[in-house]
Amino acid sequence: RFISGQGQDQVWIPKGPNAVGCSDFMMDHTVEGTFFRLYYPCVVSDNAEKPDWIPCKGYFYGLADFMKINRGLSEKIFNYLFGSFKIPAALNGSYKQNGKYPVVIFSHGLGAFRTLYSAICTELASQGFIVASVEHRDESASATYFYHQKPQEPEKDEASPPKPNPEAPENLVEEWMYYRSLKPGESEFPLRNKQVKQRADECIKALDTLIQINAGKNMENVLQTEFDWTTLENSMDLCRIAVMGHSFGGATVVEALCKDVNFKCGIALDAWMFPLDEEIYVRVKQPIFFINSEKFQWAGNISRMRKLDSSSTSMQRKMITIKGTVHQSFPDFTFLTGNWIGKILKLKGEIDPQVGIDLCNRASLAFLQRHLGKDLYRVHLVQQVHQTSLDHSNVSILKYFHFYTTVIQCI
Repeated sequence: RFISGQGQDQVWIPKGPNAVGCSDFMMDHTVEGTFFRLYYPCVVSDNAEKPDWIPCKGYFYGLADFMKINRGLSEKIFNYLFGSFKIPAALNGSYKQNGKYPVVIFSHGLGAFRTLYSAICTELASQGFIVASVEHRDESASATYFYHQKPQEPEKDEASPPKPNPEAPENLVEEWMYYRSLKPGESEFPLRNKQVKQRADECIKALDTLIQINAGKNMENVLQTEFDWTTLENSMDLCRIAVMGHSFGGATVVEALCKDVNFKCGIALDAWMFPLDEEIYVRVKQPIFFINSEKFQWAGNISRMRKLDSSSTSMQRKMITIKGTVHQSFPDFTFLTGNWIGKILKLKGEIDPQVGIDLCNRASLAFLQRHLGKDLYRVHLVQQVHQTSLDHSNVSILKYFHFYTTVIQCI
C-alpha cells in the first residue's frame, strides 16, 4: 500500500485495498467556475509526494477570520499545530485502471474548505470510489480563491504582435474570497437559503465536469497540475453516483438530491437543516442516510429530518447517532489536536476520534453498497446498533465496542 509511514504527520491511514491519489481541478478561472479536489484509486508509489493538509497561508487567514482571531498570531499558531500534517494520498498520483468506479460528490461544512475532510474522502477512495470534494464559493468556506485577468494593454497599431491568451496562467491574478459573516441586524435564513442553493448547483457543476472528463472531452484545468486527466476517460460508473456532506453540507445533500436525479442517494453527516425551504422535503425521492453526532442535534433539527420520511415515497430514510461524538467529530481537526485543546474547542467528544470516524465510514460504505449496488465495500452486519426508520424514532444510539471489532448495521 502507498501509506506506510507511522509519523505524526499522518491525518488518517485509509483501510481499503487501494492506494489513494489526489489532484485539484479548477475549470473556468472566474468565481462562477468549479473547484474541487479529486480523490481516486491510484497506482502504488513509495516515493510519491503527499499534499499539505492546509494548502497555503490564505487558508490559515480564512480560519483565523472565521474564528475571529488575529491573522498574524493565528498563522503562527496554526502553522505550529497543523503545518506538518499531510493528507495520506499521492499528489497527482497515476490513476489505477480497474473498471469503472462509483462517484461521490462531497460538500464541506460552514467555515471549512475542500481539504478538511480527508479522512472520509481518502477512505472512500481506498474502497474504490472517485470522490470530488467541492470547495464552495458562496462565501460559506472560510477561504477559497479564483482568478481574474490582468488588464490588457491596448494595441498600438495593426502591426503589433498578437495578444497573448488572456486566460493563460501568466495573465491571471489570484483573488481570495473569505467567509461572510452576518451583518448586524441581518436575518440569517435568506442568506443561508441562497447559499444552499448555490452549493447544490456547485455540486451539480462538479458532477457535470466529471461526466465530461469521463466522456473524454478536453477540459482545461486552470491549475495545470501534473495529473493526466485524460486517464479518467471511461473510468466512472455514472449509474452509481452519491452526494455526501457535513453540517451545511448535509443540507446541501438534500438540496442537490432534489435538483439532480443523477444522484442516486445521499449521506448527510450531522446535517444542519435550517437553510432548506419547507417545500423541498416532499420533492426528494432518493434514499438518504443521516449520521448524527450525539451532542449537536436538537429536537427542531431532527423534526426537519423526519419530514423526509413521507408515506408518499418508498425510498429508505435512515438515521443513526454515534454515541460520544460532537459536531466536529467528522472533519479532520478532531484527529490533530490533543485531548485538552480538543475538548475546550469542542473538536473531540468522549469517543476516540479514530473510532468515531471509522464507525462513520463503515456505516457510509454499507449504505452505499446497499443503494449503489455491486461489489462495493462489504460490511458484516451484526446487532450492535439499535436502529429504526425515521417514523419510529428521532434518533438511534450507535453503541461502540472495540476499535477493530465494531461493525455496523445501517441498512
